[in-house]
Amino acid sequence: MLGLCARAGKLACGADAAAQAVRKGRATLVVLDRSAGPNTRKMLKNACESHGARLFEADDVGRAAGRENRMAVAVLDRAMADRVAELFDQENA
Repeated sequence: MLGLCARAGKLACGADAAAQAVRKGRATLVVLDRSAGPNTRKMLKNACESHGARLFEADDVGRAAGRENRMAVAVLDRAMADRVAELFDQENA
């Protein structure tokens, strides 16, 4: 699903771009790579908590989005973000 978001141009790739999108209110969902460092993790966690965005963790986020070596992505479209969240919730149920 992240690849589809990327092809549609509805993805902010990279930790800084994801945090900025959340702070500006453009993103309501962030997917963080499980191997992200503590500073990246803290930055995104704080941004999501203070702006009401959901934060999920997954393996190989960059590869799933079609962008290698990216530790985080933010979904910019509300409907797509809802679908990604639904898929994560189903996987973790």
